This record gives sequence, C-alpha cells and structure tokens, in this order.
Amino acid sequence: MPLLRLGSTIMQTFGDSPNLTIAEPGPNVINNVCGRVKGVVLLVSGRPFFIEPHVPSIDALAAAWLPGTEGHGIADVLFGDYGFTGKLPRTWFETVDPLPMNVGDPNYDPVHPFGYDLTTNPIESN
Repeated sequence: MPLLRLGSTIMQTFGDSPNLTIAEPGPNVINNVCGRVKGVVLLVSGRPFFIEPHVPSIDALAAAWLPGTEGHGIADVLFGDYGFTGKLPRTWFETVDPLPMNVGDPNYDPVHPFGYDLTTNPIESN
C-alpha cells in the first residue's frame, strides 16, 4: 500500500493559508494515486486543513503534526510495529465556512472535536 506524504514542500507555503486548503500538487497527487490503489495519506502540517473534498478517494489519513526528527516513529505506527494513543490538539473542521471555530461556540460542529482520540494496538506477528 503506498504512503503519500504531503508535507513541507506541498502543504506549507509562505505565510498562513487564507483558505486552509491543500495546495497543488497535493490534491492532484491524492486523486492520481488514491484513485488507482489503496493508500495512506500522511498529512504533515502544523494545522488542520480542509480535506473533505479528498476524503472519498482516501483509504486512510494520518496527521503527523510536524514530527521533526521523529518521522521514523510514524512509519513504525503506520506499519503496525507499535500501537499509539493520540489526541487532536486542534479542532478538525468539516468546512471553512464557520471558522474561526472554538469549543463552546453555538455552532460548534466539527468533523473531529478538540481532544478527539484514537488508540491502536501493535499487529501481532505470526
């Protein structure tokens, strides 16, 4: 299964993104690869991005939140060598329309709320 890493050269450009969308060639890469084979999209960024248009073609998505020198640890988790527990440090929104979106706002309805968590176990070898 291919692993698509969308990172600093694709995601982070000069300054902040005014619309929080994935910059080209990111969407093109997602559509071309995930449209043909099963794959994992690894989003390496310092903020959530508007990914809803791409979700139908993505089999799995992992947000790495700028891991620095710990990139090998991400591979260990993705390949099932180690389990992990993680919590979102930010709200992950469905659309950019209600932004800014904060916990407690009357219309707070994110895809994944602040603190959303996921825990996995390592794959047992035979």
